[in-house]
Amino acid sequence: MAKKKIVRVTLVRSPIGYSLRQKRTAQALGLKKLHQTVEHPDNPQIRGMINRIQHLLEVEE
Repeated sequence: MAKKKIVRVTLVRSPIGYSLRQKRTAQALGLKKLHQTVEHPDNPQIRGMINRIQHLLEVEE
């Protein structure tokens, strides 16, 4: 059985001062506080959300 790829995403900059769409994207990823880390499966939907707010995040594969 193949191991599924996981992406670890950490919020390193505050979404305050950015558009509502970017704030909601961070919230949809499960990021509520600075330096909070969440894990998601590596798929095109998650990658698209990461690309939208890549200036706020740190991503590890």
